[in-house]
Amino acid sequence: MIDRSALVWPDWPDLPANVGALATGRDGGVSTGPYDDGKGGGGLNLGMHCGDDPAAVQANRARLHDYLPGRPAWIAQVHGADVVDAATVGPDQPVRTGDASIATEAGVVCAILTADCLPVLFADLDGKVVGAAHAGWRGLAGGVLGQTIAAMRAAGAGEITAWMGPAIGPDAFEVGEDVREAFLAALPGEAALAAFKPISDQPVKFLADMFTLARLMLARDGVSRVHGGGQCTATAPQRFYSYRRDRVTGRQASLIWIK
Repeated sequence: MIDRSALVWPDWPDLPANVGALATGRDGGVSTGPYDDGKGGGGLNLGMHCGDDPAAVQANRARLHDYLPGRPAWIAQVHGADVVDAATVGPDQPVRTGDASIATEAGVVCAILTADCLPVLFADLDGKVVGAAHAGWRGLAGGVLGQTIAAMRAAGAGEITAWMGPAIGPDAFEVGEDVREAFLAALPGEAALAAFKPISDQPVKFLADMFTLARLMLARDGVSRVHGGGQCTATAPQRFYSYRRDRVTGRQASLIWIK
């Protein structure tokens, strides 16, 4: 079983009492090589698509199940903005493609895999609808958070609260002008511009603050209750997987469900 201390328990003060949420790191599994825990032990890689032994990934997922009410709704993420009903995802169903999922039934677990991209978990304050979104820069600029919020509202959500999980931080996420232009098109104004810090010796390179950009996106769509956003994957090699840092690496998960 994974030790509780190896998991990330969201500091999320307005999370409804009937909703559960957690995120994983790289500790507590059986994966080896570049998918290990960063300290010479077994890693908790949960991604089937990154070159790890499938049997090890299945064993890691089985360990995670000890903390969950049901099987996570693993979806095929493509850096887009499509939202899936998590209740339609299962081992006997065709693979569902999307970058977010929502749930309205108890025991249905929304799950997102990341290794630098921003995971955002959602719940309405009445605990009737939950959601999880995978926000890489393309999906974030393309509106995946707004699409998730819209799907939750269509499913009956009232006021929504959100938590941002571990992702590449503002001192590590180097991007080009194309990324900055994509966000300035999606979020015109000084606030978005301030989320990009020029790199002095590289005039067309910037350090981007995904957490700030996500907060702006959420505010635009009427979500002001936002928590988290302080854990950087790229600068914590013994805690989190990071694609930018290591290239060949595992994936951690962020999960949410109605109890």
